[in-house]
Amino acid sequence: MLAILAITFPFFALVLCGYLAVRRHLLPQLAIPGLNSFVLYFALPCLLYRFGSTTPLTQLLDAGLFGVYLLCALVTVGLAMLLTLRRAGWNDGAFGALVAAFPNTGFMGVPLLLALLGPRSSGPVIVALVVDLVITTSLCIALSRLGPSGGQSSAAALRNALKGMLRNPMPWSILLGALASGIGLVLPKPLTSTIGLLADAASPVALFTIGAVLARSQMNASGATALADFVPVALIKLLIHPLLMLAIGHAAIRLGVPIDPAALTVLVLVACLPSASNVALLTERFGADTGRVARIILVSTALSFLSFSAAVSLLI
Repeated sequence: MLAILAITFPFFALVLCGYLAVRRHLLPQLAIPGLNSFVLYFALPCLLYRFGSTTPLTQLLDAGLFGVYLLCALVTVGLAMLLTLRRAGWNDGAFGALVAAFPNTGFMGVPLLLALLGPRSSGPVIVALVVDLVITTSLCIALSRLGPSGGQSSAAALRNALKGMLRNPMPWSILLGALASGIGLVLPKPLTSTIGLLADAASPVALFTIGAVLARSQMNASGATALADFVPVALIKLLIHPLLMLAIGHAAIRLGVPIDPAALTVLVLVACLPSASNVALLTERFGADTGRVARIILVSTALSFLSFSAAVSLLI
């Protein structure tokens, strides 16, 4: 356990550094969008392209992993909606479901699992990212529009969600990396070195940015939120989501679905990650309770330091 904490501690320490930098006003809140943009549009796409281009295409197109992870995400969304819909309404319930089912794979999972498991983690991680970015997010945004205060139809919300997905550089970088892997494309060395420098910057800047975003969300949240409105959702993310992933994955293997147990372990660890920090940005855009979602992300991130490390010690 101490050996695992020695690996995971620096990652959570960087999150804490970003959090304290904003709370202590060492980093102005106006600088956070710039950090986000650097990670989202430059560093992380290069890291994902490098992942995709160096991963065999068969791992990236694993239908069994895709189906199991998607089913787990849908069940988690359903459970979270049932838990919170009566208290929160469709808009807040849908984004609570999204924050319960969408792990922080891009900003935290990619560097953390790479450090723990090496390049063999890249295929399952990319499968999880595609499901969450394209399907889970679009579904929850469409669900958020079903209430009387939605302001638009679920079909229109789904179209807008898909448009937002198309503007997100992460799926495109994954696609380009997969194409490069499929055709055996090797970029010129100067370009490969540039991509490598940006990819190497993704991990520290992304983790620091998570902490900064959490601090900004907490500082700007208006009013208090009851513990019953956010702690259960954080526990769904950290406990129910990975347990579902483990149970559904092993059930699929017993039914004859060709899934590599090592790849399933990676997906279970992905499900053990805290909630994705970018969901707080979506709540601002769609008028949901940003303070509630920010507290879910903050609690899940803080607790995951121990829960994720414990899961690694049990599974690996």
